[in-house]
Amino acid sequence: MRKTKMLLGALTLALAGASVTMPAQAAATDALNPGVTMNQLTNRQPIHWVSVEQIAASLKGKPAMNVGFDIDDTLLFSSPAFFHGKQVFSPGSNDYLKNPKFWEKVSNGWDKFSIPKESARQLIKMHLERGDHLYFITGRPRPGSGKEDVTEILQKDFSIPAKQMSPVIFAGPDHGAKTSYIKNNHIKLYYGDSDGDILDARAAGSEAIRVLRPLNSTNHPMPHNGSLGERVLVNSQY
Repeated sequence: MRKTKMLLGALTLALAGASVTMPAQAAATDALNPGVTMNQLTNRQPIHWVSVEQIAASLKGKPAMNVGFDIDDTLLFSSPAFFHGKQVFSPGSNDYLKNPKFWEKVSNGWDKFSIPKESARQLIKMHLERGDHLYFITGRPRPGSGKEDVTEILQKDFSIPAKQMSPVIFAGPDHGAKTSYIKNNHIKLYYGDSDGDILDARAAGSEAIRVLRPLNSTNHPMPHNGSLGERVLVNSQY
């Protein structure tokens, strides 16, 4: 009990200088991140939580720009599509992720079962109102057929005018694969849930903002939010 009170006290002090008061739900999410020990939690730098409103305020007066987004667990809770793929192609293992037939299916229809995140709706709405142009860069490999309906699904799910978005870019899962796309498309701000998203954006000279991965995602291990000193979008796990 005494250790618990000390931990809560440390969290309260750490959050006193944060840009957003950390809600109880966010605190619980962070404390339950797999792989984070109590020692790491109390000794690392406080998470820089931000809201959509605060991001908008930080961009006020700046001209429209190119903004990038990861897709899986950032914009879409796509675990239903991935879970189904596992049952179809490799029950009991993750070998389905190496199967081109799975990637063909998931990017040509199965995203109809992926759930748009409410936090993503708010984020995209804010950027559309600013007049920003949206790019979607996924770590999925390009379907072998060359066809995909992810672009159409995102446009419909988030009510994006065609003139304000570009077709989905399939960068593939290699380390650093997104960097060249972020840089070559002059993307100033990139949102993603994984450490790779944060590092790839920084390597391209862009700012990265972390979006929380849903706690029931099939994508494990869970990332350590804020561990790279990035801004983290509060309550963005849903």
